[in-house]
Amino acid sequence: MNKVFSEKAPAAIGPYCHATVHGSLVFTSGQLGRDMDADVKVQTRQALENLSVVLEAAGSRLSKVLKTTCFLADINDFAAFNEVYAEVFRDHKPARSCFQVGALPKGGKIEIEAVAEI
Repeated sequence: MNKVFSEKAPAAIGPYCHATVHGSLVFTSGQLGRDMDADVKVQTRQALENLSVVLEAAGSRLSKVLKTTCFLADINDFAAFNEVYAEVFRDHKPARSCFQVGALPKGGKIEIEAVAEI
């Protein structure tokens, strides 16, 4: 198992790495947006950009994502989140779970983690 850190992604806010690689799979840690004062669309785009650079550091990319797990601070933001998510993933459409959670670190509105192929 290899641990992955990316200089292009925000630093981890706890004792964890950006991703781990096991065999031909990459398991990412959850990625937040960078601007916690921004709306959910901006935070979603930022979280997906962070996810992209973490995947690249692991030797993968968004088009190789098999599944995402998405956490929303407010399920009422689902439509806005989904709009940006669909723009980024286009026709790829990996499997996905999406949940409202009680709160996210740093007051974030969205967090996204993924499993991808190398």
